[in-house]
Amino acid sequence: MTYIKPTFRHPAQPKNGLGFVKSDYEGAISTLCAGCGPDSISGAIIQACFEMNVEPHKLAKISGIGCSSKTPTYFLRNSHGFNSVHGRMPSVTTGANMANRDLIYLGVSGDGDTASIGMGQFVHAIRRNLNMVYIVENNGVYGLTKGQYSATAEEGSQKRKSAPNQTQPIDLCKLAITLGCPFVARSFSGSRQQLTALVRAALSHRGMAVIDVISPCVTFANNDESLKSYGYVKSHDEELHVVDYIPHFEPITEVEVPEGEFREVQLHDGSFIRLETIGEAHDPASEMAALEALHRAEVAQKHVTGLLYFNPGKPTLDETLNLVETPLAELPDERLKPSRESLEELLAGFRS
Repeated sequence: MTYIKPTFRHPAQPKNGLGFVKSDYEGAISTLCAGCGPDSISGAIIQACFEMNVEPHKLAKISGIGCSSKTPTYFLRNSHGFNSVHGRMPSVTTGANMANRDLIYLGVSGDGDTASIGMGQFVHAIRRNLNMVYIVENNGVYGLTKGQYSATAEEGSQKRKSAPNQTQPIDLCKLAITLGCPFVARSFSGSRQQLTALVRAALSHRGMAVIDVISPCVTFANNDESLKSYGYVKSHDEELHVVDYIPHFEPITEVEVPEGEFREVQLHDGSFIRLETIGEAHDPASEMAALEALHRAEVAQKHVTGLLYFNPGKPTLDETLNLVETPLAELPDERLKPSRESLEELLAGFRS
């Protein structure tokens, strides 16, 4: 078997607004287990970036440790990348964001990387409203270390050749909403259309955007007793709405309007998320409605998916710190190094 992708491209491949074909957004051939959920997530990211006309060199993909954190190798090979230590992806992203706020920051993490060793990092990135997309590839197990239960595994869920999990799970969406994250969504790696639309919307959002993606582990937890298996999620997925995304560069009058009731949510750059209602109406602007939807799903042992909560008005970290428009990495030395006179003036203020 070869792990080298062919360079030949069919001349009739469709191109996006930048003249790129979809394969220009791909990466190396995946070495994950066949059928692994993260490969579907990588595919959704590739599709979203292609459709959004993202310039690869203007995106930085940052990850931690785990099966999930291997996936940035498999998409956007011409983008910036940094594979950090376990649980520390948000800190590295914060530093990079402060140095160059002009880049799009896409963080990829797992349930172990985020909900256990990286919990403090996750909490403070939300509290600061770091301008980034934070994707959690959530399978409920530690796939790299023989499938131990992670902190997001549901109570009573059972993986292969193991006793049922006896501990209460951490719901990352509930936590993110409670902490004030302005964009919180949940999806399933098998829901390609919904996930792609949510990634596109998150890329347009200014501020912290958390997408918790239920991503079954085919090796350790894809049995019927696992609450994160493909079979269980497909039969217990409770969609809040059909999600469509309308970019700012596409006239809204040219978009087909779905039948039934729908709600449009405008993003920072002028794009829209169109939410077609399924069953009981859900208001993504209501924090309480989002928490209630998650609680009802938990009691019923279901997985509620879609855009859970959205609040576009929260200032980002760089706005709170009043950073200059020019990225710090591009500022000349004379602007970064204060003069002797300005330092003396500053110190004099502390002496008085």
